[in-house]
Amino acid sequence: MRHGKKVNHLGRTASHRKAMLANMATSLILHKRIKTTVAKAKALKKYVEPLITRAKAENNTTIEKSTHNRRVVFSYLRNKEGVKELFSTVAEKVGDRPGGYTRIIKLGQRYGDAAEMCLIELVDFNETLLQESTAKKKRTRRKSKKTTEAAAEVETKETKEEAAGNNEASSEEE
Repeated sequence: MRHGKKVNHLGRTASHRKAMLANMATSLILHKRIKTTVAKAKALKKYVEPLITRAKAENNTTIEKSTHNRRVVFSYLRNKEGVKELFSTVAEKVGDRPGGYTRIIKLGQRYGDAAEMCLIELVDFNETLLQESTAKKKRTRRKSKKTTEAAAEVETKETKEEAAGNNEASSEEE
């Protein structure tokens, strides 16, 4: 029985698992998205999200706490470039997000061994999804198209009347 055992061992020893997760986390931070198996992506998500939270908290605190957070993150990642990128670019981009910094997109099965493959990416760095979300128009179900067009016509009539009234008032002043 595996009561209370929350760590996915991924078929590796503890040292191999820690090294692999550190390398994958650094790659994710530097490249913003990586392709891997679903099991590794889920383990990586648990590994990297607390590190991003530490980096985000560093931007809102004093120098002393930031040094501590950088050292703690470095003990996990073991890569200076990854820490630098995390605390500068990534922390600024996710500053207002309360959590959920990564997204897992399933891709299907790998040809050789039929392992479930996926993309794991940092949420705020996918520019195509960000553009699509801003491009979509939000409409409520209660307002029909006719009522919105009628409201727009009324609004344009009112603005024309106001503009005409302003022109008359300015000509009277002269």
